[in-house]
Amino acid sequence: MDAAAHRGALEVNGATIAVLGTGLNVCYPRGHASLQRDIGVRGLLLSELAPDDAAHRGSFPKRNRIIAALARVTIVVEAGAKSGALITAGHALEMSRTLAAVPGPIDVPQAQGSNELLRDGATMLTSMADALALLGLTAPIRLEEIPEGTDERTIWKALDRGGLDLESLAARASLPAHVTLAAVTALEMRGLVECALTGEIRRM
Repeated sequence: MDAAAHRGALEVNGATIAVLGTGLNVCYPRGHASLQRDIGVRGLLLSELAPDDAAHRGSFPKRNRIIAALARVTIVVEAGAKSGALITAGHALEMSRTLAAVPGPIDVPQAQGSNELLRDGATMLTSMADALALLGLTAPIRLEEIPEGTDERTIWKALDRGGLDLESLAARASLPAHVTLAAVTALEMRGLVECALTGEIRRM
């Protein structure tokens, strides 16, 4: 999962930092050698070990405190009961950082740790919009995807002051309910709005 996050950041020319459990001249696992080189060129590699030091027992859990210190928000996507992500979460709490988690099925072992974080007070994330809001960011508005004069643009504008249920949205947009529903569906299919379990429709 760490490798996927780094690759995703690099693919969109984003910034990414890898905190290593080895020295900077050592790659572990070896299959990540090209990824480590790419991060070194286009991002940042950090290690508190000497350049040629190999991993030792405890070096990876120990580096998790640095990961927590680098971020304003720690988000645990999936974690078993003994996952290293829980170590990072613990350090984040000790540093008074914001901690969030993505819920998972209660009968899946890989979600036990993250679900317990939610039980104990971590912020729940149910969408990318939640994650962006937690960081104080908003998703880029892609108005070129919503032509002027369409019902979709009318609905988009009606959501500029926050989410609404379908009836309230139709009233604000001055559109019939069935037209509003069709426009919301079109926007949702484009990834521009989402319909929450509460019935609230909101921009992504």
